[in-house]
Amino acid sequence: MATLNEEIERRRTFAIISHPDAGKTTLTEKLLLFGGAIHIAGAVKSNKIKKTATSDWMEIEKQRGISVATSVMGFNYGDYKINILDTPGHQDFAEDTYRTLTAVDSVIIVVDVAKGVEQQTRKLMEVCRMRNTPVIIFVNKLDREGRDPFEILDELESELKIKVRPLSWPINIGAKFKGVYNIYEHSLDLFTPDKQKVSERVEIDDINDSRIDQAVGESDAAKLREDLELIEGVYPDFDVNDYLAAKTAPVFFGSALNTFGVKELLDCFVKIAPSPRPVMTVEREVRPEEEAFSGIVFKIHANMDPNHRSCIAFVKICSGRFERNAAYKHIRSGKLMKFSSATAFMAQKKNIVDEAFPGDIVGIPDTGNFKIGDTLTEGENIHFKGLPSFSPEMFKYIENTDPMKSKQLEKGIQQLMDEGVAQLFVNQFNGRKIIGTVGQLQFEVIQYRLLHEYGAQCRWEPISLYKACWIESDDADALEAFKKRKHQFMAVDREGRDVFLADSNYVLQMAQNDFPKIRFHFTSEF
Repeated sequence: MATLNEEIERRRTFAIISHPDAGKTTLTEKLLLFGGAIHIAGAVKSNKIKKTATSDWMEIEKQRGISVATSVMGFNYGDYKINILDTPGHQDFAEDTYRTLTAVDSVIIVVDVAKGVEQQTRKLMEVCRMRNTPVIIFVNKLDREGRDPFEILDELESELKIKVRPLSWPINIGAKFKGVYNIYEHSLDLFTPDKQKVSERVEIDDINDSRIDQAVGESDAAKLREDLELIEGVYPDFDVNDYLAAKTAPVFFGSALNTFGVKELLDCFVKIAPSPRPVMTVEREVRPEEEAFSGIVFKIHANMDPNHRSCIAFVKICSGRFERNAAYKHIRSGKLMKFSSATAFMAQKKNIVDEAFPGDIVGIPDTGNFKIGDTLTEGENIHFKGLPSFSPEMFKYIENTDPMKSKQLEKGIQQLMDEGVAQLFVNQFNGRKIIGTVGQLQFEVIQYRLLHEYGAQCRWEPISLYKACWIESDDADALEAFKKRKHQFMAVDREGRDVFLADSNYVLQMAQNDFPKIRFHFTSEF
């Protein structure tokens, strides 16, 4: 039986992030294909094939062709156990992605060769930089017309503020695309457009090998040698430690849809990517190789199976060994809990697990015990940190349109808020419920899911607000005075904390000037 340290060493837990439509879900599928986890790649958006992408399984995702919830998929590849977290690329679900980034050890960023770095990618990179998460970049869609690879590298450096080092290099792009030279392993991969099969590979020891000329033609071979010489001249040699310290990002080129350049990425990734790393708690640093189990709830998902109104809490194991039916302490409530049916994921397919190790993600059935950020341990009182809620930017009153179904609406709102899809505030002045989100699309998703999963109908009413911010003060009288003066704009969140609803930037600034003893927070983590 493998020791705890061996199990930790072979784990690779990472997230794939990108702008919508850069090909993230397609890349996830192809990685699963190499892991033998799925056997045919479904064309995600084609209606001819009724099989949709393995990682997009919520009804609304299939209808709109975008990933809304983060999916977790685990598979074995050689001696490695790989856990992929596929994240929503759509910016209205950025918060879910930010939280997912707290549960991974490294990240693969997908960039579209024609569009380059887009706004959403920049934001996500900031979160990686904040946490020093190592990043590998995959430049996708080389079989379509796009920009010059050197231009893309410059843009990656300036926009993502990180040094890059290409580890593979394309031979032409678009209609003339002939393949990729793998700098990391010194081999040439020839491109044949086929969504189901992997293209042929030529092992080459020397870049001056004449077989390159035969394979791609003399002029392209000459250009490749020129490009590689330039790369060696401009970019320092690849150093794994710089990558692990999040100072350098290796870059790979390929076409995920045509399963091209993906294996090179995966083979290099498993060799260089970090195994699970230590995690900070409020009290101390927790190391994965510690004997005692600890884990954090980083996501809650309602209704993975619409036939059973079940919630699942996703727990990332941070240290020790998780065992089925062992008693663990839920720190926030102080209760001991046993889990007989914890599951591991392959997108929607779930298998009951008997044990799991640091880096693994297990799903625990949740009957309302868990909140995002909860800690589970073998008894030690520690609190993991780093799962913020951001101050929402869009607000609407939520109203029940079917008085007979108010119980269902109440339950639906509670569960969807537990998932962290949006935030609920209750206005202290008129008692009305306000939902705050970071994007317009979330209102549609909430309305859709309330109806289809809980049988509850709601309508939205406009409210003009600029920002919600959490307030606190060491001076109780100052806090009371503020709440009296602003009583029409005061609300409480689900934790019962005071929230000030500012209806304009001007009002917010005035409040900050007039009440110097009050602290205004724009994330809930303080």
